[in-house]
Amino acid sequence: MLIDVHAHVYPSDYLDLLERSGVKTTGSHRGLGADDTDTDLSARFALMDEAGVDLQVLSAAPMFGHLDDCAQAAIATRTINDRYAELTARHPGRFRAFATVPLPHLDDALVELARALDELGMVGVTLGTTIAGRALTDPVFTPFWAELDRRASVVFLHPAGDSAGSAQIEGALRWLVGAPMEDTIAAAKLITEGHLVRFPRVRVINSHFGGALPLLLERWDSLSRLGGAEPEVMPSVAARKMWYDTVSHGSATALLAGVGAVGADRLLLGSDFPYQTGSVFTHGAVGFIRETLDDDEAMGILDTNATALFGLT
Repeated sequence: MLIDVHAHVYPSDYLDLLERSGVKTTGSHRGLGADDTDTDLSARFALMDEAGVDLQVLSAAPMFGHLDDCAQAAIATRTINDRYAELTARHPGRFRAFATVPLPHLDDALVELARALDELGMVGVTLGTTIAGRALTDPVFTPFWAELDRRASVVFLHPAGDSAGSAQIEGALRWLVGAPMEDTIAAAKLITEGHLVRFPRVRVINSHFGGALPLLLERWDSLSRLGGAEPEVMPSVAARKMWYDTVSHGSATALLAGVGAVGADRLLLGSDFPYQTGSVFTHGAVGFIRETLDDDEAMGILDTNATALFGLT
């Protein structure tokens, strides 16, 4: 069973809700074939069939609902979680879903996490690489991570689209450069701040190979004592405590770097639909993996790694 762990559905009325709440970036996620209308879903399923993809794990990222207003954030996240639950119930052979939560509002986030996992049957939660301008490792989020750890939850990280905090990253560069830098920084903080040691049962999936992570692990190992102390776990070892999706727009170079850095057993098929579609989906998400790797490594990435991670049969 080929499982795509990085795919999106953006119902237009959910985007309308976010827009009314002050989100100004909904326009770039409209009209891409990622609505939940019958027309869009039929076209999606046809593309999945052409590529041989059986199941997609959906996330609303980067339209998370991490809103400043607590009440609006709670409404937004409940709305999209309910919609995703309906989708997976209607198409159980095609979809599973990650929940969203109304962080930075901690109490409400814990309530919605419990509802999504215990009542709606979500397979995990999606978070931005930053939340309301704060790092994921910010102590304010410690109770949330503790609950994720207690549950041994899967957490899918996705760039927030905040330009990695750089004024120089603007316009198209926000996603060309900013997004993979956000991936890189988030993974680096989880690794270097001992977060994975404190919360060892949380199963983290990084988007896009963790950005530049595969190219930087040896550097991080070499410079790991810059803080003045021996790290509890070397960065290259800590990196293998996480998983990484293969969204790279068909780059065999990136795929081989990922395999070399963390091992094929830590990689998961990702398409980033609807941002990879058509032949970029069939080849750039799926076909290039089979062409680049041997059969066992390719099948692990396309199927068995995700099957084991999510406990699917």
